[in-house]
Order: sequence, then C-alpha cells, then structure tokens
Amino acid sequence: MEQTLKMAAVPTTAPANSPARVLLASLMGTTIEFFDFYIYATAAVLVFPKLFFPQGDPVAAQLASLATFAVAFVARPFGSALFGHFGDRIGRKATLVAALLTMGISTVVIGLLPTYGTIGVIAPALLTLCRFGQGIGLGGEWGGAVLLATENAPPGKRGWYGMFPQLGAPLGFLLSAATFLIMGATLSPEQFIGWGWRVPFIASALLVIIGLWVRLSINETPAFQQAIERNVRLRVPFRAVFSQHLGPLVLGTLGALATFVLFYIMTVFALGYGTGILGYSRQQFLLLQMVAMLFFAAGIPLSALYGDRTTARGAMLVASVGILVFGQLFGPLFQAGHVVQVAIFLCIGLFIMGWTYGPVGTLLAEVYPTEVRYTGSSLSFNLASVLGAAPAPYVATWLASNYGVQMVGYYLSAAALVTILALLAVQRHPSVK
Repeated sequence: MEQTLKMAAVPTTAPANSPARVLLASLMGTTIEFFDFYIYATAAVLVFPKLFFPQGDPVAAQLASLATFAVAFVARPFGSALFGHFGDRIGRKATLVAALLTMGISTVVIGLLPTYGTIGVIAPALLTLCRFGQGIGLGGEWGGAVLLATENAPPGKRGWYGMFPQLGAPLGFLLSAATFLIMGATLSPEQFIGWGWRVPFIASALLVIIGLWVRLSINETPAFQQAIERNVRLRVPFRAVFSQHLGPLVLGTLGALATFVLFYIMTVFALGYGTGILGYSRQQFLLLQMVAMLFFAAGIPLSALYGDRTTARGAMLVASVGILVFGQLFGPLFQAGHVVQVAIFLCIGLFIMGWTYGPVGTLLAEVYPTEVRYTGSSLSFNLASVLGAAPAPYVATWLASNYGVQMVGYYLSAAALVTILALLAVQRHPSVK
C-alpha cells in the first residue's frame, strides 16, 4: 500500500494551492464522509432494527442496531493509525484519496446487502463489517482534511481555515436528513422499507466520484513539503505519538470528549427517543433536526472567528461551559407534545455543538509537530469518538428508559466537566507559531 501511495504523492516542487481549491477540497471530502456516516445513523434508528435483526422485542432490536452503529467508532482509531502512518510518511493528499475510497465503497455495499429475512444472521454480520469499513475510512479522513486546511492557512487564519472541514458535519447531516425526508414523502412505508432506504447508500457513489475529482486537483501542503526537505519524517509515527506525545494524546482526547457526547445525543439518541417515546413522527422530527442543523452550521464559523481572535482552546472552553449548563435543561425542554419547545432545545444544543466543533480540529492540530500531526490529531479525535460518541446513544437510551431523560442531561454535563479540565491542561506544541 505504501508503494501505491508513494506513486500518488506530489513532489516538493509542487506549486502552492489556491485558497478556494484547498477549502473546497477539505469541505467536500468531509461533507461526503459525514453524509455516508449519517445515512447509516438514520437507518440504524429507522430501518435496520426491522430488517437486519430478529423481530420480537423492538427495544432489543433497536439496541442491537445501535451496537452496530458503535462499531464504526471502535474502528476509527485503527483508521487513524493506518492512514495517519501514510499521511505522515507519504503525504496528506494521497492518503485522503485512499480514505475517501474506503468510506465510499463500504457505504455503497451497505445499500446492496441482503436482509435478515433472506440470509439470517449473516446479514447483521455483513452490516457490521461494512460499518467497520466506514469507521476505518472516516478515521483517516478527518485528520487529513483538517491538516489540508490548517497547513495551507495564512498567518492568523488557522482557525478560519480549520473550520471548513468541520462544516462538512452539518452539511452532511442536512443532505442525509433531506434524502430520508424525500424518500419518506415520495414512497409508501412499504416501499421505503422494501427498497427506498437503499437509495441514499448507493447514490453516495456519485458524491464520492465528485470528491475524488476535487481531491486529485490539489497539491501537497507546504508544511509537509518542508518536512520532506528537512528530512524529519518518522519511520513509525504511531510509535512516536505514544512514546513522545502521550500527554497531548490523552489531553486532546479528553478535550474533544464532550463534543462527541453532545452531538450523538442530539442526533441519534434524540431521533430515537423523540420518535419512539415522545410520539413525534419521523418526518416531523427530521425536519426539526434539519432546522437545528442550521444553528450548528452557524456556530462553527462564529467559533472559528472567536478562536482566531483568542485561541482555539479558549473557544472550546466557552463551548464546554455551555454544554455543562445545557445538560441541566434536558428534562424541562425535551418533552412530548411541545414541538416549539423541542425545536428550541435542538437549536440551542446544536448551536453549542457548532461552537465546540469548529475549533476542535485546529486545537488538535496545534498540539503536535508536523512529523506526527496526522497520526496524533486523528488519534485524539477518534479516540474521543470511542469514549464519547460510541456509547452515547446506547447509554442515553438506557438512562432515559430507567431513570428519565434528565439523567441523560447529567451524563452530558459530566462529560463537559471532564473536557473542561483537559482543556485547561492542554498546551500548543512549541513548533506551532
């Protein structure tokens, strides 16, 4: 694989990338990746419990489906280590292309899988395998996209550039939710369950082709070119992260923890609880989430501007305090029969999410030197996803079922407290100006 990536790597004499091309490439790739990721998340709540697991206990099927959802988060650190190695050894560009292909192929195959009714227990096994592939691809995608942006950023604009890959999250979600809304509006429930759910997975192939075209049109980042010229590349970046940068790895991981807990509670858990327990229709709740995603998207550039005027860490501290307070509002706001109230709840939560998500890429890129930055930042981000996002929908569902929805808010506040303590301790690497 390394030889293949070397052939795709760009010489150090490559011309500088135009800002518009860099930002489009970083945004386009993450939008596609998160679109693929979210269509699985939506299907894991609405479709997969009915099609890929034995029928009997609906709650058990829902929890089993959410367990396959969590598999990708377990896979993401492996993707970080794999693609991070090649990203720090061979280059950002070629590695990003490989990550996008891994994610795209896994997603399309999900749309072609036979169901439990056709092949029995092999169906959830294949679904889990494809979900693992999605996690591997996304584990390698995020870090490279952030570095593509931040390593091309002019002085004083690192936060602004670094937020463009982050915009892929709300854009990917909006595309995913809109696709499922259109499917639900144009197809009968029988058609949707029979074949309509497959359309977003298979159609993502077109987005992947467009993303590859954009990615292949850019050159290597200036920071990585300088690393080649200074001959500071490491043979095994992964080992160096754990032996020389363990402190930043741990603090960076915990510093991103609340970001993941918040997002997957506000999307996956909220969708399942809102439609399954509170009685809102699927179409109604997806529409509410789409409106709230606009607030998510607004929070990202605002936090980036604030981070460039202060620091990325300062912006995330403000957001983490907001998450801590927001956790106390779950019981009063997230209730049945109050559509406007639930809309306000979603908008507040996802605006805070945008504020913490916008600077997280810049923060994690700043705590590592160039030679391990792809591996280190990807590992911190994706280990945070394992600790924060992977269990969040499952734990939140269990807490709400046994102790009420306000206990989910306390769970979120506890994660925010851990993140605040980590952010107070983490430091920018001395080589980062």
